[in-house]
Amino acid sequence: MPRYTAPIRDLKFIFHDLLALHSYADVPGFEEATPDLIDAIIEEAGKFTGDVLAPLNKVGDEQGCRRLPDGSVVTPDGFRDAYQQFVDNGWPLLNKPVEAGGQGLPYVLGMATSEMTSSANMAFGMYPGLTSGAYEALMNGGSDAQKALYGPKMASGQWAGTMNLTEPQCGTDLGLIKTKAVPQPDGSYKITGQKIWISGGEQDLTENIIHLVLARIDGAPEGIKGISLFVVPKFILSEDGQLGPRNSLSCGGLEEKMGIHGNATCVMNYDGATGWLVGEANKGMRTMFVMMNEARLGVGMQGLAQAEVAYQNAVDFARDRLQSRALTGPAAPDKPADPIIVHPDVRRMLMDQKAFIEGARAFAYWTALCGDLQHKAPDEKDRARAADYMALMTPVIKAFLTDRGYKMTNEALQVHGGSGFTREWGMEQFVRDCRITLIYEGTNGIQALDLVGRKLAANGGRAVFTFFAELDDFIGLHQDDPDLQIFVEALKTTKVQLETGTSWLMRNGMTDFNNAAAASFDYLQLFGLTAMTYMWALMAKVSLEKKGLDPFYDDKLVTGRYFVDRIAPEAAMHLAKLQTGAAPIMALAEDRF
Repeated sequence: MPRYTAPIRDLKFIFHDLLALHSYADVPGFEEATPDLIDAIIEEAGKFTGDVLAPLNKVGDEQGCRRLPDGSVVTPDGFRDAYQQFVDNGWPLLNKPVEAGGQGLPYVLGMATSEMTSSANMAFGMYPGLTSGAYEALMNGGSDAQKALYGPKMASGQWAGTMNLTEPQCGTDLGLIKTKAVPQPDGSYKITGQKIWISGGEQDLTENIIHLVLARIDGAPEGIKGISLFVVPKFILSEDGQLGPRNSLSCGGLEEKMGIHGNATCVMNYDGATGWLVGEANKGMRTMFVMMNEARLGVGMQGLAQAEVAYQNAVDFARDRLQSRALTGPAAPDKPADPIIVHPDVRRMLMDQKAFIEGARAFAYWTALCGDLQHKAPDEKDRARAADYMALMTPVIKAFLTDRGYKMTNEALQVHGGSGFTREWGMEQFVRDCRITLIYEGTNGIQALDLVGRKLAANGGRAVFTFFAELDDFIGLHQDDPDLQIFVEALKTTKVQLETGTSWLMRNGMTDFNNAAAASFDYLQLFGLTAMTYMWALMAKVSLEKKGLDPFYDDKLVTGRYFVDRIAPEAAMHLAKLQTGAAPIMALAEDRF
């Protein structure tokens, strides 16, 4: 059975050395986030996820969820008790506002608990993860009455939340939505339609589920401009917030999925269900994007999280599995063969994983810190800069971390050889679970189109040019430091390649939109590699300052050098590919496929 140990030491490095959260004491919410408190939180989260959630991961995969004849859904054995512990221990409230009963701690700290939860049990982690996103959307777009009615119990996790977008005839193209909303004399609406692939749409973990549902009011404009957002509770509430009658909605079935079996992925039928408008009519996508953007960062984290747990088990296997002898002579002469970790190709796979995981963690948490600063930084310019970075980096985090996270999870299985292909070792579950991350919350192709089609051009390209300037500042400050030279040169190279790719898109993408679309995947990969190279340069800088004090910092430098030597050069390949444009992709006639 696979094991999971929370990466406590690396998380402490991220929070204390790389991001230096103690230096943000003037930012609301950070003043309480002392190093001691941060350490206590991540250590306790590590124990809970390792001791309680991880053992349930295989249980959830093997049992899955069950839909009963009455339409209710039963989650796997142990999930309900674990969820109650999760709520009782206050984990959902970690970074919720104090006025909602939360601790008001930084969002970036909550990312750590989310990562550990997802590594230990990805299917379980989706329930509170989606509730958090639904809570944020409702707090952003809901009325004061809605916030007061639903907010506190969603914040605590006592009630769950979902997002209902997809329908049988539409996924990405939400302009095709058919679910109807008919206004009622009392100000409510009757919601009728079917939604599919609704994670946590029905379950036995919480006493109520607050559904956020996209629907079209009678007479609304066609397409995306005519979509509204509604809050549709499983149980209708009285004015004082008590549970009332069951709403006219039900789980029509559970999807039979490749992975994440422990999460109930539902077909939801709304049969004249009572709902209430959230925000303005026909402006539903504006509010739903609050939830979708938070979810996209969370999905990027899932890719990293599955790579982490798979890597841990791959290292264990590589140390224990005896096969053949080292090419330079027996490494374990007292044994019948050497452990496979002595073989260069196995080392390559493990180093690929380690370099990705540590770089991706830095990138994800650096971006999450921007999420805090965009709302709370005292200086308006700092808030604007952080908001620009959040918008720019969200599609990169989602797509790059899941593309690469899935590859690394696959490599961890490969380290196991034939054993990895069997259920006994648990690796194939990690691969199956991780695969969805490239698809949901907007496929990675959609993320790439969002990056090149919207995010680059926003505000005249202000965000990307600010990012380029930040890289230039780092290079200028450290280009004469001999110890950092390898990292500075790698950053300089990838930054120039990203600038070249950006210029190519500006010249060729507007004259032929197919050029932009054809280049989008490779551009996003190029962007992700550049950002990761920057993260490794930042980590190398702080590690050099503490080199020799702890072997951890020496290992960090070795891993960083591997990244710039073996992984960062992939940026040149992606630049070359994106510059070919649409011609080779579109050349073959449709009927010749």
